[in-house]
Amino acid sequence: MSRLQRELRQTKPFASPAVEAHLAIIRTADLLSRRFTALLKPHDLSPAQYNVLRILRGHHRQDPAARGMPCGTIAERLISYDPDVTRLVDRLVKAGLAVRDRDDRDRRVVLVRIAPAGLDLLDRLDVAVTGHDSAGFEDLPPARIQTLIDTLAAIRDRLDPEPAHPPTPAP
Repeated sequence: MSRLQRELRQTKPFASPAVEAHLAIIRTADLLSRRFTALLKPHDLSPAQYNVLRILRGHHRQDPAARGMPCGTIAERLISYDPDVTRLVDRLVKAGLAVRDRDDRDRRVVLVRIAPAGLDLLDRLDVAVTGHDSAGFEDLPPARIQTLIDTLAAIRDRLDPEPAHPPTPAP
């Protein structure tokens, strides 16, 4: 009986190794997600809001004089798909962590930038988030971690060979 079968209290074998692998990925992602959500909860942030702040901070670092980014560009860079980036931005603006402005050249375009309070919050969270991101990987050899990264990339390539939004380099 595999570890996942025991965790799920499943008495029958999985239909295939691929099914077990799929469920193991979901189970692991859920565990990581719950831990990350708990880390952010005292700061009144969801993982998606944190992701938006990180995107805005990266944009700010690349060009501190920039007026911001359009919501569509933010959406392209999110780790997890969220159809309502506007709602995420609304909450960040209401909390004073982001600022919304109209583009001078096209008033229909709304630009979003990180506020000083957002930069401060991310600075305070950086060490804790780095520790969270490393949890569970610290004793694995780098080659094994790289194999995992490559394997997951290969699966994503098979599932989405031409992503709608090609990944942009991280700052």
